[in-house]
Amino acid sequence: MKELAMHVYDLMENSTAANAKDITLTIRDSLKDNDFHFTIEDNGKGMSPEFLARVTDPYTTSRTTRKVGLGLPLIKMNTENCGGGMKLESTLGKGTRLEFWFQHNHWDRPPMGDITGTLVMLLSQHEDIHFVINYITDDGEFTLDTDELKEALDGMSMNDLTIIRYLKEMVAENLAEIHANE
Repeated sequence: MKELAMHVYDLMENSTAANAKDITLTIRDSLKDNDFHFTIEDNGKGMSPEFLARVTDPYTTSRTTRKVGLGLPLIKMNTENCGGGMKLESTLGKGTRLEFWFQHNHWDRPPMGDITGTLVMLLSQHEDIHFVINYITDDGEFTLDTDELKEALDGMSMNDLTIIRYLKEMVAENLAEIHANE
């Protein structure tokens, strides 16, 4: 994957596939600390210690439709190639916490890509999941909580095209205000 937003999408889809009802994404985007840090936490089905020990092997996957799973192996390789790393914790029946980070200024670090479109697509595709998105920069913080959003929408679907357009504008404006990485 050539963009971090696509990694985020793929890894958050893992959480939805694990039947998570609560998913939190935190992005710390600090030029000052030369750190680009991502954390995805969910309350999905979790992984057994045996599966967790093998999960960064591309031939280890929980999917039945194919025999390879590249999301975690690719992000692990990308982080290690860019002065970063990855940490994965999971408890069967309780959920998973994934952290991955990069040196912000590393010349091989993939660009962010369309994080706004990625986040809005996830929210509109999975209206039954409670998402909390935190984006923190040296200049501020933006938080989006889908429970609060649903209350403000007063029953309107986040999958409605008008709402999708509104969400894209709102997220983009808030990320620009805190000088999020582009």
